[in-house]
Amino acid sequence: MAGQFPTDFVWGVSTSAYQIEGAVDADGRGRSIWDTFCAEPNRIANGETGETACDHYHRYRDDVALMADLGVGAYRFSVAWPRVQPTGSGPVNAAGLDFYDRLVDELRAHDIAPMLTLYHWDTPQPVEDAGGWTTRDTARRFADYAGLVADRLGDRVAYWVTLNEPAMMTMLGYGVGVHAPGRQLLLDALPTAHHQLYGHGLAVAALRAAGVAGRIGIANNHTPVVPAGATPGAEPGPADRAAADAYDVLHNRLFADPVLLGRYPSAPAGFASLDELAADTAALATIAAPLDFYGVNYYQPTRICAPDALAAELPPELTDSLPPLPFGFAPFDDSVPRTGFGWPSVPPGLTDLLTGLTERYGTRLPPLYVTENGASYPDEPAADGTVADPERVEYLTGHVAALAAARDAGVDVRGYFVWSLLDNFEWAAGYGQRFGLVHVDYPTQRRTPKSSYHWYRDLIATDRPQ
Repeated sequence: MAGQFPTDFVWGVSTSAYQIEGAVDADGRGRSIWDTFCAEPNRIANGETGETACDHYHRYRDDVALMADLGVGAYRFSVAWPRVQPTGSGPVNAAGLDFYDRLVDELRAHDIAPMLTLYHWDTPQPVEDAGGWTTRDTARRFADYAGLVADRLGDRVAYWVTLNEPAMMTMLGYGVGVHAPGRQLLLDALPTAHHQLYGHGLAVAALRAAGVAGRIGIANNHTPVVPAGATPGAEPGPADRAAADAYDVLHNRLFADPVLLGRYPSAPAGFASLDELAADTAALATIAAPLDFYGVNYYQPTRICAPDALAAELPPELTDSLPPLPFGFAPFDDSVPRTGFGWPSVPPGLTDLLTGLTERYGTRLPPLYVTENGASYPDEPAADGTVADPERVEYLTGHVAALAAARDAGVDVRGYFVWSLLDNFEWAAGYGQRFGLVHVDYPTQRRTPKSSYHWYRDLIATDRPQ
């Protein structure tokens, strides 16, 4: 793929704090909603927790050395809010923030640009106890925290991401409860989307006030929505198309329109609370503060049908209590490859997603970065100690080609970050899903670069000659 990307295109890798750091009791770190969630019975596969994870807190220099050998130009990581503010308010915990100070300096010493994400789902437990993202006050607390981090690191961090995937926090954390904090509010979870986005807008203002300029964005999870019945040469029926439009509003436009357009999309049937959020014009003006870039996390498309089928992914105990939804979930054809998570692998979906965002938002869309893209597979070392993961190589090869196709179509996308550098704690799935370019043997913490690591290193070296 040499020559398909400009020399200043950013190749990177992504991680998040709770998934790799461990050291949950070190240096004054407070308790997060994920510590609480993991301690509850039957929440996490095999009763696993992020208590140790990849021990990145103590091994970050080794991990930065792996990145330097890989040749990446940037590293996207998240700061653990309870490590900086143990109770989610008040003065900074200096010892906790010192860790990120050391990490940023280590990255810069290896010419790796830090991309710092302020929030990747680890709300301090006292903030959740006070209502979490169901309350407007959490947005103000988040902005205070953002200012504290910017005051210390603003002069050395190249890119700032306010929130990671507020859609997933809304739907999985507060809607159906399969992620922390484990609430099952169903459609009553929609105000948490608004409060997260308001916190994003307030954090942008706090970062600007701290002198951060030209390098602020958000990372939204986006999925191309495919109506059931849509095949080459066949159009979907009107019911399937209407259902797909409704899901597009919930998953995509609910989180992009306010940020990029300053308004909420029209509410589909059953989502009347969206109209209530739209009436909060003062908050919307804050949410729509201009950004310097827009992060896109892409893993898979979603196939939607008329609401005569419920989501197979939902816990069975919820299916009887769900309110009427204007959509159902339809499986992809068996010919579509699947990842270890069972997710469909559809590289052209990335092209469709990026071109679709560009068409929908036009000049309101800032430059794009693919801030997460990757796949889990059950990788294990061979007898000689090597770790071959040809399925991941195929997945990444296809998605990088899809990225090049989007650029050829005129999309202004300036960087690509693989999820993830390391195998890690994969939320409710525990350690059973491996997304890393680097295999982690959790009992020994031995790191072993996989064949996908070597593939990515070769790609970077070939496409960005020194």
